[in-house]
Amino acid sequence: MSLLEVKNLKKSFDGLEVLKDISLTVEQGEVLAIIGPSGSGKSTLLRCCTNLETAEAGEIHYDGEFGLVFQNFNLFPHFSVLKNITDAPLRVQKRKKDEVFTEARELLRKMGLSDKADAYPYQLSGGQQQRVSIARALAMNPQVLFFDEPTSALDPELTGEILKVIKDLAAEHMTMVIVTHEMNFAKNVADHIIFMDKGVIAEQGTPEQVFGSENERMREFLGRLSN
Repeated sequence: MSLLEVKNLKKSFDGLEVLKDISLTVEQGEVLAIIGPSGSGKSTLLRCCTNLETAEAGEIHYDGEFGLVFQNFNLFPHFSVLKNITDAPLRVQKRKKDEVFTEARELLRKMGLSDKADAYPYQLSGGQQQRVSIARALAMNPQVLFFDEPTSALDPELTGEILKVIKDLAAEHMTMVIVTHEMNFAKNVADHIIFMDKGVIAEQGTPEQVFGSENERMREFLGRLSN
């Protein structure tokens, strides 16, 4: 069952066409990785899918709700960790307080942050802040979870802990769309990969198909990363 369907999406900035007729589907339980060079349209595509940008043409259809994990955490600095996670389910979804707090503490346990419920963002490492950000997104019980380069703001030593969290979510069949520059991660975790270049999908398929592609632009991109 498709949880997300994008048809003929187009987006321009100041006359420059950034997305050129993009179409894709994401099935329930699927992990889609979006890779490509800077300026290829990856983040713009994700921002259009999550209503942070408005496309000029095309359609986006959801079956259910979505959540978004930002590059730079975007936690509320004046809220404790627990309040960061529980605020939206209580105020936006109007759910029962006991249920929300029980779920939030379970999410913190899953993230290895049970002892940080009363801490504030400034007291956490970047990796811990990103795990709180993931817990906050999951607390809304989304059907699809989007990640916009979730490790780009982290030191290399903290990157692994976030990738492990996402890998664990994939093992639980969480439907995810991940814009990433971590090629090994995309290869090992994604079910489907889209390679974007200059606003179009230049290559797509399974990790084996994409990373074994004869597409000249794809091979050039991978070659640069390995140098």
